[in-house]
Amino acid sequence: MTNPSLNRIAALPIWQGEIDVSPLGGGRTNLNYTVVDATGKFVVRLGEDIPAHHVMRFNELAASRAAYAAGLSPKVVFADEGITVIRHIESKTLEESDVAKPEYLSRIVALIKRCHVEVPQHLHGPALVFWVFHVIRDYAATLAGHNSRYMAKVADYLEIAKRLEADIGPIELVYGHNDMMAANILDDGQRLWLIDWDYAGFNSPLFDLGGLASNNGLSPEQEQEMLALYYGAPPDAALLHRYHAMKCASLMREVMWSMVSEEISDLDVDYVGYTAENLGRFERAYARYAKA
Repeated sequence: MTNPSLNRIAALPIWQGEIDVSPLGGGRTNLNYTVVDATGKFVVRLGEDIPAHHVMRFNELAASRAAYAAGLSPKVVFADEGITVIRHIESKTLEESDVAKPEYLSRIVALIKRCHVEVPQHLHGPALVFWVFHVIRDYAATLAGHNSRYMAKVADYLEIAKRLEADIGPIELVYGHNDMMAANILDDGQRLWLIDWDYAGFNSPLFDLGGLASNNGLSPEQEQEMLALYYGAPPDAALLHRYHAMKCASLMREVMWSMVSEEISDLDVDYVGYTAENLGRFERAYARYAKA
C-alpha cells in the first residue's frame, strides 16, 4: 500500500489476519473505507477537525458512542486521532425517494425522536450546541475572509437570518443529529440505523425535521404528516410558521456550507454544483415562506 491513508489503516492494531480494504464513497467531510478481516467487516472514517464547519471529532466520537448505547447506531470499535473504526451493518442506504414513502416516514420520525430523547441520556464529556444562526453568521465571516464570489448573496442572507431567528423564538432543547440526509439512514431489513454524527449537538427539534424535509423533497402534505407524527397531533399555525422558518434556515446553512467548502475543501466533491442545487431549494422555500 503506497497511499498514506491505506498505510495508516493497515497499521491499526485491531485487525485479525489479512485485511481487504475498499474505498467507500459518499463522504463530504471524510475519507471512508470498508475493511474486512477474519472477524468481520468494518467502516473506517478518516478526518481531522474542521473548525470552519464546526466539526470536532471528539464530539462526533462521543455522539457515536452515545447513539450506540441508545441502540441507534453501530458500535465504535476503535478510535484515535483523525480515525474511527465502526462495525459495518449489512443494510440498504436510503435514498431521497425512500424518505417520503409511507413505510419509511413514520419509522424515520420515530428514529429522530429517539435520537432527541435517548442519545443525551448516554452522552459523556463536553457536548456542543449546534445553533444554525450562529453557524450562518460564522460562515459569513469565513466567506468574507476568503473574499468569496458569493459575498453579495451573503449580505442578504444575514438580514434574512435575523428575521428567521426572531420568528422561531424560544425553542425546546433536544439532542440533534443535525445532518438528516437520506444517506445517513440505513435499513437492515428489520430496523433503521442513524449514522454519521459529525454535526451532532443540542438544538431545536425543528432543525432535524426541517432538514429531513428539505434534504429529501417532502411535499407540504408529507411535512404536515411528519410534524403530526413527531408532536402527536396536527401542527397549528404557530408551529407551522416556526417550522418553516427553521426549514429555511436549514437550507441557508446547507447553501453556505457548500460555499465554504468551495473555499476550504480538497476532497473530490462537486461543491459548485451542490451550492447551485441548494441555492434553488433555499430560494423556493424562502419565497413560499415570505408569502405566508
